[in-house]
Formats: sequence, structure tokens, C-alpha cells
Amino acid sequence: MAFLFVLRKLLAWAALILTIAIFVGINFFGRGAPWVVLFVIIVMVLVLVGAISHVRRARLVAGSRDKAALSSRQRLRIEIPFEAGEAFDIVEAVVSELPHVVELDAAAGALSARARIERVSPFLRGWHGLLNPLTWFSPKHNLVLATVAPGDGTSSVMIVCQPDAGAWSDWLSVDDASNYETGEAIRRALSRRVTERRRREEAHTRQTETEKELAEARLGLLSAQVEPHFLYNTLASAQVLVRSDPERADEMLGNLITYLRNSLPKTDEQMATLGAELERTRAYLDILKVRMGNRLNVELDIEPGTEAVVLPAMMLQTLAENAIKHGLESKPGGGTVWLRARMEDGQLHVTVADDGKGFSAQSSGTGIGLRNVRDRLQLIYGERARLTVTANFPSGVAATLSVPAREGAR
Repeated sequence: MAFLFVLRKLLAWAALILTIAIFVGINFFGRGAPWVVLFVIIVMVLVLVGAISHVRRARLVAGSRDKAALSSRQRLRIEIPFEAGEAFDIVEAVVSELPHVVELDAAAGALSARARIERVSPFLRGWHGLLNPLTWFSPKHNLVLATVAPGDGTSSVMIVCQPDAGAWSDWLSVDDASNYETGEAIRRALSRRVTERRRREEAHTRQTETEKELAEARLGLLSAQVEPHFLYNTLASAQVLVRSDPERADEMLGNLITYLRNSLPKTDEQMATLGAELERTRAYLDILKVRMGNRLNVELDIEPGTEAVVLPAMMLQTLAENAIKHGLESKPGGGTVWLRARMEDGQLHVTVADDGKGFSAQSSGTGIGLRNVRDRLQLIYGERARLTVTANFPSGVAATLSVPAREGAR
């Protein structure tokens, strides 16, 4: 193949010289013919040397001397495991970063890019290039044409690297494997960018999984922050009532059993229906009603159909505990706790209100319960849910929980 390549260059130049001689009217056998013949011989020798030099450089760069390596026009197809838009962005970035780019024309809609690159000879610079006839007709620039063909989750990229001249120049000039080098540079750059993007995606996936695990762990810890004194106080109150009022003690223990039945088997669940949460919270309030007697009243106003909507487990009870502990328990005469549920604009709004002390200086508490609720809402819903705490009229506090309405099995 190398021999045929060199022979083709020699024949092309011989045909060119003969055509010029006939057109100009040079007589190879007339007066001054020896000088003409000497010039032709020198030119042909230089063509031979230039062609051999190109063959050796192509072998050095490509590792072979086959037709593809010796050609001045390179074509390669590369598969990229991305959608066409992403693949084109990568291709455009790679082409724009090639050395000596003087012009870039990219059309994202057509998924094609065209670049003109200044041809820099690897070893013939300045006047030395005039000694190589194969550079006399060489264009000053090479072209890179890139086209992305969309596929099913992948894209096929067609790259063409060629001289910025017609096909006729291939007979009389060489590119010193510059287009082959450009094609391989594009292949390496695409491979590097695809690998880097894959690594970033894998790192993002690992980070997301880690964050998810941390979030689940935080949710588990937050859900486990149940006031332990409630259980102790209930058992202590039942122990006292066993001696003084066995019927009320029996009622309290029954309510405690109902509460534990609805709570303990589900402590590892993050979500529950509003109906299940109401049942759990009512059992909790019934226990407190036995302890507080007539000092505690409970009123429910639940819009039909809201019981099937899911929300974070134990959250409603936390708001009820907050109302009792900081609003009514230490208030002389006690008060009322209201539980309301409404649907509006695709959101479930659950309100726990009381007519206790409100935001007075006498109310105590560290705010752990409300902070717990807000943290869990942020972890589960992000910005799509909120907890609003306002003053209740004429006294007390109203805490409203708003979450996206999503139904689940009860």
C-alpha cells in the first residue's frame, strides 16, 4: 500500500509536469532541454522524498501504513451513551478546544458542527516548505465536520477530518498525517469527557444514596423522640387510681392499651393515613382526659374524605402533646383542644388548636417538638409542606400542618 501511494504521487506529478510542458510549449529535446530535464528530475526526487516522509510519519502516528492511515481524509464513527442534545454539547466542546481552531460554526438544531483548523506542519516550517513540492498545492487549513445521529438512549457521532480543498489536492499534496492526528485527538477527548461525566454521575448517585440514608436515619431518630414521661405519668396515675377510683384506672389502662396498639407496631413507619393518626391521637387525648378530668375537652372537625390522605406518622400527636403540655396542663380550669382537617388546592391542612396560655411568658418548653416536626417536613417534602404556628383567638395557640394530598392505604 505504501509503494502504491508513493507511485501514485509520482505519476500525478509527472502528469502535471507533462501537461504544463505541453501547454507552455516546452521542448524536452530542443535547446536548453538539459536544464529542463534536470529541473524535472529534481522536482520528482523531492516528490519522492516528500511522499516517503509522509508514509513514515503516518506509520509513526498511526502505527500502520494502510490506506486509512495514509489518506488525507479521515472518517470515524463514535458511539456516545447520551441523548443527542447532551452528545452534541460534548462534541461541540471537544471541537472548539482543538488546537489552532480559526473558525467554528455549530448548529445545535441540526446537531452538526463545522470547524476550520490552521494546518501546522510538524517539521517543515518557513522556507523549508518550499523544498517539498507536495506542500505547494497543500491548503493552509483542515476542516472538521461533526454530525450527531440520535438513537435510543445513545448517539452516533460521525467525524470527518479533511483538507480544506477539493479532492484533486489529494493527488498532488499530503497532510503529514495531520488529519489522522486530529481524528484521534477528537476520539480521545470524547472518551475522556464521557468517562468524566460517567464518574460525576456515579459520584452524584453515591452522594444521593448517602444523603438518602442519612435522611432516613434522621427521620428514624426524629420519629423516635417520643416523650417518655407520658408513659411513666400514665402508669403512675393508673397506679394511684387503682386505689381510689378503680373504674377510672380501668378506663385509663384501656386507653393506654389502645394507644400502644396504634403506636408500637408502627414505630418504624414514616407515613400513616390521617385516619390512623386521628385514632392514635384520640387514644392519647382520652388518656389525658382521665388524668385531667373535666379540665380537658376535645372537639373534632374532620372534613369527609381526608382520612385517607397520608402524612408523617406521630406528627399529629406531637402537636396535640404540645398543646396539652404548654397550653392547658398548667392552666387553671383547663380548656379545649380542637382537631380540624380540610382539603384546599391539593393540600391537606390539619390544625391543632387550644385555648390555653398561648405565647405568654408563663408557658414553658424548649421547642423541640415543633423543631422535630419542621425537620421531618423538610426531609420528606422539602418546600412543599410547612408548619404554621399562630395565636388562637381569644387565647391559646393554633398549629396548622400543610402537606401535599396523597392518598394511601389505611
